[in-house]
Amino acid sequence: MNQWWLECARCGRTDIPTDKPLTACPHCGHDWLEPRFPYEKLKPILLEEVPKRRCTMWRYREFLPITHDENIISMGEGGTPLIRLRNLGLMFGAPNLYVKDERQGPTGSFKDRQASLAISLMKEHNIREAVVASTGNVAISYSAYAAQAGIKLWAFLTSSVPADKMREVALYGTEVVKVTATYDRTKEVAAQFAEHRGLHLDRGIRSVAARESMKTLAYEIAEDFGWRAPDWYVQAVSGGMGPVGVLKGFQELYRMGLIDKIPKIAAVQATGCAPMVKAWQENSSVPINVESPQTLITTVATGKPGIAYTILYHAAKRYGGTFVAVTDEEAFRTMHIMAKLDGFSMEPAAAMAFAGTMQLLREGVIKPDETVVICLSGHTFPVEKHLLEEGWAHDLDLSHEEETSHTVPNREEGLLASLENLGGDVRRIVIVEDDAPARVLLRRILQARGEYEIYEAENGRRGLEVIKQVRPDLILLDLMMPEMDGYQVLDHLKADETLENIPVIVITAAHLTESERKRLSGYVRSLLRKGEFIDTELMDDIESALK
Repeated sequence: MNQWWLECARCGRTDIPTDKPLTACPHCGHDWLEPRFPYEKLKPILLEEVPKRRCTMWRYREFLPITHDENIISMGEGGTPLIRLRNLGLMFGAPNLYVKDERQGPTGSFKDRQASLAISLMKEHNIREAVVASTGNVAISYSAYAAQAGIKLWAFLTSSVPADKMREVALYGTEVVKVTATYDRTKEVAAQFAEHRGLHLDRGIRSVAARESMKTLAYEIAEDFGWRAPDWYVQAVSGGMGPVGVLKGFQELYRMGLIDKIPKIAAVQATGCAPMVKAWQENSSVPINVESPQTLITTVATGKPGIAYTILYHAAKRYGGTFVAVTDEEAFRTMHIMAKLDGFSMEPAAAMAFAGTMQLLREGVIKPDETVVICLSGHTFPVEKHLLEEGWAHDLDLSHEEETSHTVPNREEGLLASLENLGGDVRRIVIVEDDAPARVLLRRILQARGEYEIYEAENGRRGLEVIKQVRPDLILLDLMMPEMDGYQVLDHLKADETLENIPVIVITAAHLTESERKRLSGYVRSLLRKGEFIDTELMDDIESALK
């Protein structure tokens, strides 16, 4: 069991519960809560135990805000290599340029770290359905990890997100909501939908998972350098969550005496959406928001970065660092340069970090002898369009919205109606199964293929109670269970005229005798053996039973 606690950034209170997701301090209402750890007690673990562990971000699990290890959802994220840029270094006479290659995560981006911790915390808090807003990579990562955890996910993406990325999100079984609006407006819509449906909302940088997961980048970099910090850490930013988390990681290592300095951070933005760069140039500690981003690189089109910039601003003033903007054309050109020069293929947002580094080297801001780590944040591959059927995304067009005050009530009423329609015709399904992993698998198959209201029971007695309570449209029933087996459940259903017509699909691991099959005859719609069916067969039977 990991030891950690929360500290409010405003009032400093630490008696804050960690057993449930919080949006604000219960004492003062401030919405920035910092996880803290017994650093001095844990320091020896970094030096003695961590080197023996597998190279994923969870090698630092004592420094991550998860209480019980059994709730960890991991697909091997983190532990990405630190690679010297030999040819680019030669070109600029800077021999100490390194790439932190986050393309090698499970879904090809650094967001896999965030997804692993966020979904693990959802599991720890028993969250079964969640909402996330994204410009692409977050939705892809969260979808993959939610699939493994058996969590239903709604992803709200701007319509400008490349269709390839949207298809990848949909492939995992996530409900994709394509919003014709800016990303900042999309986040607002996602929040309203989550509130309306009573669902958990991923809060991005304001959630502990986002920042804490990103600090593992700093831990890995310092460990790879023999517990030394580089001179610079460079990353392209949208909302700024990555560098904020990395900064905290280096601060924790410095606090424990494992490194002797905090690196300078360079945050790179697109010139068509550079609220941080504009504020930095005017020496403002708050961002100068961009209402209408003008960049083709949609993954960095956040016009309102909020508190992340303020944190990075003060860090730059204290430790050194800067903010720099590059054009879309420079990013696209850098994609060619890095592929041809050092063999790194990357998406445009990642290329921005390399374009920014080259600019800072040319300007002399980064000195040739300094050690620089550049975050290669992602490289995603397109999903074959023919893999998905029509209707894989919900469209929500808000481009007609008028932003004048007298139209806001009508705008919100129209939005609410649109959100109400997203769920469609929801059918109730009860899963009665004593094996927890099997319940997760069945739930995941259902979630990935449609919108169902799913109830679960761990034995026949409890299953019968749930069935009587919710009156489902379909029952998925195991046969071998404690307290009351599946045969007894079927007998009770047949004896109750209000329940006898509910269709039942039996899913069992048992090899049934001929007499047992006859006993089921007329009771169930279909019989599937565990380990011998694929989800399409199950869904075909479900769809047939629900007709």
